[in-house]
Amino acid sequence: MKTALYASAAVIALAAFGTNAAFAQSRDTIQIAGSSTVLPFASIVAEEFGATFPEFKTPVVGSGGTGGGFRQFCEGVGDNTIDIANASRPMRDSEREACTANGVTDIREIQFGFDGIVFASSAAGADFALTPVQVFKAIAAKVPVDGELVDNPYTSWDQIDPALPAQPIALAIPGSNHGTREVFQERVVTPGAEAAELPEGLSDEEIEAVETTFRQDVVVEIAGDYTETLARLTADPNTVGVFGLSFYDQNKDTLKVATVDGITPSLDTVASGEYPVSRPLFFYVKGEHLGVIPGLAEYTEYFLSEGVSGTGGILEAAGLIPQPAEKSAEVLAAFQAQ
Repeated sequence: MKTALYASAAVIALAAFGTNAAFAQSRDTIQIAGSSTVLPFASIVAEEFGATFPEFKTPVVGSGGTGGGFRQFCEGVGDNTIDIANASRPMRDSEREACTANGVTDIREIQFGFDGIVFASSAAGADFALTPVQVFKAIAAKVPVDGELVDNPYTSWDQIDPALPAQPIALAIPGSNHGTREVFQERVVTPGAEAAELPEGLSDEEIEAVETTFRQDVVVEIAGDYTETLARLTADPNTVGVFGLSFYDQNKDTLKVATVDGITPSLDTVASGEYPVSRPLFFYVKGEHLGVIPGLAEYTEYFLSEGVSGTGGILEAAGLIPQPAEKSAEVLAAFQAQ
């Protein structure tokens, strides 16, 4: 690997740590936290990296959600801060500002592939063919009825649309700490609200309130990872859960996936852009730690290699939708050039 490229980075990083060379010796394991969507991919790469590069310790990968990962990442530079934040959405300007305020200024964005967001329910249950407007009408606290906003009256899916199952409405969605939640909001709930034809004359603030205020009687927000959502479905077979496609792929024996706008989510339909609810996946590397935390640069380069995240790589087998090789090469070049 290109260890020599990071010699100057090491000098800068040691200066950032107060030229305390003991830091490099006090922690020699890469620390990673963040997105529960990226968690299984990063865990696989960490194990393979540790086996492939015995001179480095296997990285420690935790969850906490995209927002939680960024909060930890931006706490500062040093032994007690993480090196990588996994993310299922890009870092926000406000998060970059928080990083900068705490001395984290060398932030290296690594896009490594794609994932879809799916609606899944018990494999033994009814089939769901959903549209954004149906999901909005199931989840929103207030919905338009006869031109007026009213408290949501729907208790079963077939009341929203006779083509849907005669099944009680119950939804388990990611909490606000998850990047999945933001994509769910942006790609499903907001267009669903628009299609529902909200009453005219609402202010922007009122529209936003309608789009973001969910029912408390049938909606459960999951702050933990997808295993917690799966447990909710196991406890109540009527529940429809929101998952990453990769997690669904690993649990097809117990889950049944819904179509969205008539499209079944799959590696092919997400990669082609045909499936409407998809997003790129990222991890962010703290440049100040390059050359200080052993293996940080090598881990990043290994993650982006064709045999790992490329077509036919180990992560595709785990459910990742690979990005074009040209994109990965571009991301790698940008990482090495900083």
